[in-house]
Amino acid sequence: MDIEIKKPEKSELAQRNVTSWPIWEKEVSRFDWQYESTEECYLLEGKVVVETENGKVEFGKGDFVTFQKGLSCVWDIKEPVKKHFNFK
Repeated sequence: MDIEIKKPEKSELAQRNVTSWPIWEKEVSRFDWQYESTEECYLLEGKVVVETENGKVEFGKGDFVTFQKGLSCVWDIKEPVKKHFNFK
């Protein structure tokens, strides 16, 4: 699967030190994106639909999402996003 979504426990977030990761914010918008490396992110706010050749995936506040290297997709931000992110 190109995108993995889960609801992490607070202990897992602490173990990964997610609060030390940079924060990215974006307004409601739609844009193409390609992942040149694997990205992990934890959504603090927002709602997003990501469209891939395999279909659509929706995620939002409280979700931990992993995007695999090489993924091409369209981000459709429905509610303004604020997320911690980390590239592997």
